[in-house]
Amino acid sequence: MPELIDLSQTIRSSMPVHKSMPPVRIRVHATHEEWAGEENPTTQTPSVLHLDFTEHTGTHVDALNHMGPEQAGQSIDTMPLSTFFTEGICLDLSYKGEKELIHTRDIQKALDTKDLTIRPGDTVLLYTDHYRRTYGTSRWADGPGLSAEAARWLGEQRIAAFGVETVAPGVSGISNKEVHRICGELRFTHYENLINLHQLVGRGRFRFIGLPLKIEGGTGSPVRAVAVFEG
Repeated sequence: MPELIDLSQTIRSSMPVHKSMPPVRIRVHATHEEWAGEENPTTQTPSVLHLDFTEHTGTHVDALNHMGPEQAGQSIDTMPLSTFFTEGICLDLSYKGEKELIHTRDIQKALDTKDLTIRPGDTVLLYTDHYRRTYGTSRWADGPGLSAEAARWLGEQRIAAFGVETVAPGVSGISNKEVHRICGELRFTHYENLINLHQLVGRGRFRFIGLPLKIEGGTGSPVRAVAVFEG
């Protein structure tokens, strides 16, 4: 039997989000008691929840039109499903500190250490252990991230995407805007807010699945990201 590893955060009210995004609010829209027409019910059992959050909430993928105005029209619903259903590898970069840049040489060292190779169409996940160290604390937004030159190098390997545990693919105020721009230019994307990457390190290749919602004109979407190891 295949082994499935859940790589996605739970979406819940008031969960940590990027500072540029509104807070997550989830409330009961309707209950079974309301539908049954009960008067003065003693219970309130949810039948429908109302979700209020952006496309870039929790574990999510960015559409190309999020990367810059040059990619206008390249929304999440226009991107091929093959982008989100790939082979994957996970690289151990857990020695990287807060706000520290990940360079090409760091990626190449991680590949060599585990005798891994990046193939065209791969999803490359970058394990920094930042989620387990800081999620829910004031340091959560201060994660390590890709340098611009590392992002360009990954794009030149013709990957489908890379993924990080942090709220941004680059380091905010240093490389993040440029990393997004490079993704748009080279037509590859990235996942943010992944979890459980420590369960993938040292295990070689796996199937990666991160299917987005089909949002018309969407600039991204929450995903249920999963790593699959065949039994």
